[in-house]
Formats: sequence, structure tokens, C-alpha cells
Amino acid sequence: MDKHTQQDVNVVDKANPDLVTALGQVNAFDTQQWQRYIEQEIGFVLPPIQRQWLVNAIDRTAAAHGLSILQLWRQLPSNDALRQQLLDKVLIDESRFFRHLPSIEFITECALRHQRLSLIDDSIDETFRIWSVGCASGQETWSLAMSLASKQLVNYAVLGTDVSQKAITKARMAQYDKRQKTLIPSSCQQFIYPLHSETVPDQSTVFDSSIVENTINDTQEHWQIVPTLQQYVSFALHNIIGQEPPTSDLQQVIICQNMLLYFRKFDQRDILNKLSEQCALGGYIVLAPGEALFWRPSNMRRIAHPKINAWQKISA
Repeated sequence: MDKHTQQDVNVVDKANPDLVTALGQVNAFDTQQWQRYIEQEIGFVLPPIQRQWLVNAIDRTAAAHGLSILQLWRQLPSNDALRQQLLDKVLIDESRFFRHLPSIEFITECALRHQRLSLIDDSIDETFRIWSVGCASGQETWSLAMSLASKQLVNYAVLGTDVSQKAITKARMAQYDKRQKTLIPSSCQQFIYPLHSETVPDQSTVFDSSIVENTINDTQEHWQIVPTLQQYVSFALHNIIGQEPPTSDLQQVIICQNMLLYFRKFDQRDILNKLSEQCALGGYIVLAPGEALFWRPSNMRRIAHPKINAWQKISA
């Protein structure tokens, strides 16, 4: 064990003595080898600051199955369930509702424009399709659905995908805590209700956010997305690096924000090229501001916009 590693153990010993043995096992087995394994499986390059997070994930997965670190390593190639549990613990599945409002507003405007065009041009598919890549536990996906529904749009489909089974399970449940409720704009509060409430807001009538807001009890700890909104949203477990697209439908918008930073530049380029193939002609890929600025695809043009990072597909 080198000097730097020994310092890490000393720090952990003071903070959490129970982790020392596990950390020693992982270091003895070569932490970098585990990092390479994660990158090989899902493309994620874990930054050094997340080293202890990785150690914790390995230790908890092994302990949950009564395995040593070495036994865990040996079983991973032949045990898909064990592999998925490890990945679920390594990945951070947290997100926020309406995390980047300008991007959501841009996508909503695109949906409204698509609806107008589909009414006058029968050749245009009336369904506006959005793919949220790396959706974590669903906040971005549900934010998009809420935003579109707040404009009375009904011909849309939002797909959220992530490589974490745990995150996808949470997303499908569509249940969140009070802290996240405060992030939802007043115009979209109509699409949620207290989890243990016996009254579900009736979305079949004209939307009236003031009525629904009065129905929501601010003391509730948990709440849920209304069932009528859930019919427009689906989720799928998907590895953007190693798997074919989760749908054969071309998308009017593909949003992929704050995920590419975990990949090496050549993998980012490959991911973006894959996404462009799934983007409909005239459709958009929306990234986080400042993300993948090196990308220069011949079939996409960057949108001139002061607040968002979007590319439009201009040729097949």
C-alpha cells in the first residue's frame, strides 16, 4: 500500500472505522481495476473525488451477498443481477425537477410548433416524441411531461432511459418528497397530489391550477404524479454505450444533460452520433450549457440561443 493510499485509510479510520477493512481489501485488489471495469461496462469514468463512493458501493454489494471483495469480482461476469446491483450503487441517481428551465421552455415551444404544423400537414406525425437520456429517477422526464401538459398538449410521448435499474424503478413509481415539490412551477402544481390523499385531481376538465394547489396539503411529505399524465411517459433500462436504441421511433427532441461529462471525449462523440441517428429530420438534441462544445457534426447545426445548448438535424 503506497503512502497516498495509507493516508486515505487513516482518514477513513477516523471517520468510519468499519470501512477500513473494506478499503484495505479494495486497495489490495487494485481500485483502478474496479474503475476500469465500470468504464468497460457503461463507459463512466469515475473522477478521483468519487473513489470512496466506489469503495462503499463495492463493499455494500459484497456484504449484501455475504461475499468477499474477491468473490464479488469473480462472480460479476456470470451474474447479471449482481452486476446490476453494483452499478446501481455506484451510480448517483439524483436529479431535480425543472433543473434547467430554459431547455424545458425551448422543448415546449418546439412541441407547440410541431402541433401547429401537424394540423395543416398530414405528412407530419402528430405525436411529438422526446427521449430523456440518463433520466436518473425521472425528474427531468416528468418535468417535460408537466410542461407540455400545462400547454394543453396531448399528442406527445416522453421516454426516459437510464443504466440504473434502481433509478428507473423510482422513476416509474412517480413518487417524490416534499422538498422536490417546491421546485415545480405553480403552473404545473396541478399535475401532482398528496400520496395518501383519497382525492386525485380530475384532469379531464379544464386545468385550474389554483383549485389543485388548494387541494395539495403543504405538510405532506410525499406526493405523486397524477395518473392521467403517466399515460404519456414511459421508462426503460438502457446502456447508451453497449446497447441498441431503446425505441425504433425517431425523436423530435433528445435531451441529454449533465451525463456526457462522465465519459471520455471519444465516447461522448460516439454517443452523440448515436443520438443524431435517432433524431428526426428537423428535430433537436439538447445538451447542458457548455457541454460537448467540441462536437462538429456535418448533419447538425447548432442553434443560436443565449441560454441553451441545442443542435438541429438538417440532413440524414
